[in-house]
Amino acid sequence: MGNVFGRKSRPSRVTEQDKAVLQLKQQRDKLKQYQKRISLQLEKERLLAKQLIKDGKKEKALLLLKKKRYQDQLLDKTESQISNLERMVQDIEFMQIEMKVIEGLKVGNDCLKSMHEMMSVEDVEKILDETQEAVEYQRQIDDLLAGALTQEDEDAVLAELEAITQGEDVALPEVPTEAIPEVPEAAKAEPEKREATNKPDGEMLTV
Repeated sequence: MGNVFGRKSRPSRVTEQDKAVLQLKQQRDKLKQYQKRISLQLEKERLLAKQLIKDGKKEKALLLLKKKRYQDQLLDKTESQISNLERMVQDIEFMQIEMKVIEGLKVGNDCLKSMHEMMSVEDVEKILDETQEAVEYQRQIDDLLAGALTQEDEDAVLAELEAITQGEDVALPEVPTEAIPEVPEAAKAEPEKREATNKPDGEMLTV
């Protein structure tokens, strides 16, 4: 209970303009109800005056028509007042919209001012100059690389790029990691023995 009574009430979102519009609409609705009631009454009086004429009561019918005429004038004034109230409601509602637009423009202008304070024109020019310098530097590097490579180098680079793009690896022979076995002495002497056996006898004698 203490929390309920101690809770702060939120500020009302209904403005004075909203209250004024509501009051104007209520007055307009009351006038429309009055207008409808008078219109029904006038129709009854017209029918009554017609019946009085049939009954030969012309004077009473004349008085009733004079009253009807006066009420017709009141009805016209009521219609004019309703139009004025509706016009005033429209003007207030349109003014509320204009105020919201102006508030939005003010917020936008404040935001732009703060952004301009964060980055001046000199900062923007400096960034643009640095960007242009970086582009020129990269272009010079590209020109140097293009002049240093021959057509054969260009073809090789394109072939390697194509292989990488297709996910293919260039197959290279594997280097053996085991040591080569040594040849035994007996195996080395065997060819020499066969060579001596195949020589002619004359050559042996001469020696």
